Amino acid sequence: MSIRTEKVASLLQQELGAIMQKELPRNGPIITVVDVKVTADLGIARIYVSIIGTSKEQVEAMAYLREETKSIRKILSARIRHHFRRIPELEFHEDHLYERATRIEELLSSVRKSAPENREE
Repeated sequence: MSIRTEKVASLLQQELGAIMQKELPRNGPIITVVDVKVTADLGIARIYVSIIGTSKEQVEAMAYLREETKSIRKILSARIRHHFRRIPELEFHEDHLYERATRIEELLSSVRKSAPENREE
């Protein structure tokens, strides 16, 4: 990515994080903007979100984000219109990094618990 696309991605991540925190309904799972990748022509922004909640809540939250993409883009446009001529199209993708990290932590803790038992033998 070029410096310009990195700056755009950083700005979008910051603003979308604020929108998720303040503008959207706060009932249900916690939604965090993990990463934003912008195409070279700045036409499309792929937003990777982490959703902490039950699997049903995660599915519902992703469906909500995809349904409300236009309204989220409109809110974003109002916040950053002085930075861009044209606001990129938004694509929301779920990032499962939190779940993988939790699983790795569980595995490590189980290894730590069994490690003293192995030393005694």
